[in-house]
Amino acid sequence: MALGVTPSQTVGPFFWFGLCERPCNVLFTDGLRVEGQVLDGAGEPVPDAMVETWQADERGEYRTDFGWARCGTDLGGRFSFRTAKPGRVDGQAPHLEVLVFARGLLKPVLTRMYFPDEAEANGVDRLLEAIDDPGARGTLIATEAADGLRFDVRLQGDGQTTFFAL
Repeated sequence: MALGVTPSQTVGPFFWFGLCERPCNVLFTDGLRVEGQVLDGAGEPVPDAMVETWQADERGEYRTDFGWARCGTDLGGRFSFRTAKPGRVDGQAPHLEVLVFARGLLKPVLTRMYFPDEAEANGVDRLLEAIDDPGARGTLIATEAADGLRFDVRLQGDGQTTFFAL
């Protein structure tokens, strides 16, 4: 009798195990839309990645009942969230913490998404100031999109998103 292959015997990723049964990428139904793509080193979409965000609320406070969202990517590597713009936390510019889980990664990669309309706050953010290369710093700032913000994550290669040690 032949038995079926189990996930522990095959190569993943199996991120759908960690995805919510109900949509968990909406913190506010009428909130700010953040969309983007996860791209590999050749600029091709990663259709089986998972993106998580962590954030403070509008007052700049981290709460146990607010601030976490998760979204799997579709066949085009696309993800989206509906959220509220966070307030400043401890002198940092408003931002989202972004974790990306993808094939080929032993651990998720951590980055941040900053807001394009916060030039003054972004200019004095300690983390952004610590990045000498303007191009690398620019990968952390979302761009305006038709119905919200766009934030693409490039895992490697030209235009690679700046990532931080976990």
